[in-house]
This record gives sequence, C-alpha cells and structure tokens, in this order.
Amino acid sequence: MSSAELFARAQRVIPGGVNSPVRSFRSVGGTPYFVERAEGPYVYDVDGRRYIDYVQSYGPGILGHAHPKVVEAVTRAAAAGTTYGAPTEAEVVLAEMVVDRIAGLESVRFVSSGTEATMSTIRLARGATGRNRIVKFAGCYHGHADSLLAAGGSGVASQGLSGCDGVTDGAVVDTVVAPYNVVPELDDTVAAVIVEPVAANMGLVAPVPGFLEGLRVACDAAGALLVFDEVITGFRLAVGGAAEYFGVTPDLWCFGKVIGGGLPVGAFGGRWDVMDHLAPLGGVYQAGTLSGNPLAMAAGRATLELLDADAHARLTATATRLADGLADALTGSGLTAVLPRVGPLLGLFFGDVPPTDFDEAQALADNGIYPQVFHALLERGVALAPGAYEALFPSLAHDDEVIEATISAAVEAAASVRVA
Repeated sequence: MSSAELFARAQRVIPGGVNSPVRSFRSVGGTPYFVERAEGPYVYDVDGRRYIDYVQSYGPGILGHAHPKVVEAVTRAAAAGTTYGAPTEAEVVLAEMVVDRIAGLESVRFVSSGTEATMSTIRLARGATGRNRIVKFAGCYHGHADSLLAAGGSGVASQGLSGCDGVTDGAVVDTVVAPYNVVPELDDTVAAVIVEPVAANMGLVAPVPGFLEGLRVACDAAGALLVFDEVITGFRLAVGGAAEYFGVTPDLWCFGKVIGGGLPVGAFGGRWDVMDHLAPLGGVYQAGTLSGNPLAMAAGRATLELLDADAHARLTATATRLADGLADALTGSGLTAVLPRVGPLLGLFFGDVPPTDFDEAQALADNGIYPQVFHALLERGVALAPGAYEALFPSLAHDDEVIEATISAAVEAAASVRVA
C-alpha cells in the first residue's frame, strides 16, 4: 500500500492522519511518506524509496537507525518481559550512567517522555521553592504541558500557533515568556527559569556569549532554580551534555531522546536537596506505570555505552562537514542560506545572518523558501524535517560517503528552487 493510500486511511481514524503534528506536512505541503523500515542513516518508505535521513526521530537516532547493539539489547530485554511495575537492576544501571557523566547531577528519575520530564520538573521546582512563577523563553519548546505551551517552538510554531486552544488563562498565568538570549529580571516569586541551552526547536539558535552564565547569576541572586531542558542537547553536545559544553551547571536537568536509544523515555534530575522533595521522600507527587521500562533502559544503556568522547568528536566533525558543504551547495546555487552549528547540532535558515531569538527565526522560517528546498531534497533522496523550526540530526552512521551524497543532492535541489 502506498504512502498516499495509507495517509487517506490514517485521516479516517487519526486526527490529521498523524500521531504528532510535527510529522504532518502541513507547513511544507504534500503527503507525508510512510516509513516501512530504517537502517543506519537511511529510512525506506512503503513506496520503495530510500532517503538519507536527518530527522533521526528528532534526535534519538544518534547512532543511526537500528544499531545492532541496540537491537540486540532490546531483543534480550523483551525476552525477559516488557514491563513489570516493579524496580529493576536496569533502572539503577542507567541512572548510575547518567549521574556519572554529568557534574552536579546527583539524582535522576525516569519517565516515559520529554513532556513528562519537563512537566514534573516544573512541579518539583515549585514544590521545592514554595513559589509559583516560572520563566521560559519564546521559541523554546518544553513539551505539551499546559503551562509550557506559551510561545513554544517546534510543532507549535510550524502549525502557525502562538499557544494552544484548550489551555486556560489560569494554566499560564504563572508563566512568564522572555526573549531568548536576553537575561530576564527575576524576583522572589520566580520558582524556576527553564531554558534550552541551545534552542533547537526554532530551527537552531545558539546562546550568545554570557546568556547562560547570566541566567545562572540571576537565578542565584533571586533564589530561583535554573533548569536546563536537555531533551535534545543531553548526551549529544558532549559526554556531559550542555553543562560540560558551556561550563554552566543548572540546578535541574530534563532529558529524553538519546537516553532511550529510540524507545519512549524521559528523565529529570538534579541535586539531592531538590530531588528529595519528590515522593516517596517528599511531598511532590510524580508517578508513571511505564517509568523505567526495561526495554527503554536496555536501549539507553547500549546507546550511552557507545557515546564516548571519540564518538562526540566524530559527530561534531560530521556536522561540520555537512554544514560547510550544504552552505557552499546552497549559496553556490544562488540561495542565501546560513547553517548555524553548535557541536553536532545543525540548523538551516534562508537568510543573511543566523537568528538570535524567536522573532528573527520566525521571519526566516516563514519566508517560503524552506518548503521548496525540503521537497527538492526529498525528491533527490534526502529527508529533512517537514518544518522549518526543527534542527538537523546527523548521526554516527552518516559517514563521508553519505555526507557527499547529501551535498550533491543539495546542489541540484537548490538549482531548482525559485525565489521571488
């Protein structure tokens, strides 16, 4: 059955035909391709086409798809049962691995998604401080919990939304939205400041020098907790994530994607003096039937075992080659393009200079060029995310041959684009 036929079927039983709006082709037009299987840097659709994949499930595929060690670990775990509702050694081992890699992180709790991680972290921050207000930054996406959807990036932005229907005024009354890369003024009503240390849900916007350091100083002065949402940057920027990469230590962290090896997972953690407010030790309740799922723990362990300093160096080198090659290919064919890069994370904007905040990113994302380039590349076997507010995720499976094939396709694709 073709992608078109499956999409028609899906729309009869699934809202919009997709189980996450970011998979929709609404912002680029056309019909989404339905994946049949994936391996390494490639996905294969039901129509028999192969694509070099830079979506990589929006970040979990840091090793590439279906890595043999991850598949082996999940298969072995599944044979022993898929979920128990009781503690396992696998949870302890992965928690130890996470804590050991990140300086300042003393305790971690696993959940089933990044949204659960951020939602639980905000509740914890409020419970630990006795304060209500939180500060977030425009264009940063922290999952779809009500209080965090205001001025969000990723699918919220690509659907042309500024917030979300169904979120009451009361749900966001204690949420303050500030511009990214500007240190806000804080007072003693603020429980936490939550930030993507690299904003990867409005394309890719890097923190300007002094921004993260300024947040640390401002939080300390106000007695607020600094939260790094590392659902994307965690264990991708460096062995110790953004805290190691930038030399700034938050009070709380949120994780997802990479630590699940492609299975549904999230986690949040921090210092013991904050984390011990969680039940059963303290009065902040959080729970999850599938938290610490043994399959996800096995996949996460197999993934982290392969992500040493050498692997991160190779990821950064790959992203650098890709960024430089795409920039030459696109601009050489007459397009004005910038590809901001932070370590192995990569963005793509069609304009003169990289954006520094959501307003600038939105102007570039909405200029009508990205959908043309997206489809031109897709026709030539290269899959980017179907929305201009997402990052590119090169993996360890994207070798030199794959990068060169991508650049060659970009030369042809850019030449076919017509800019008004």
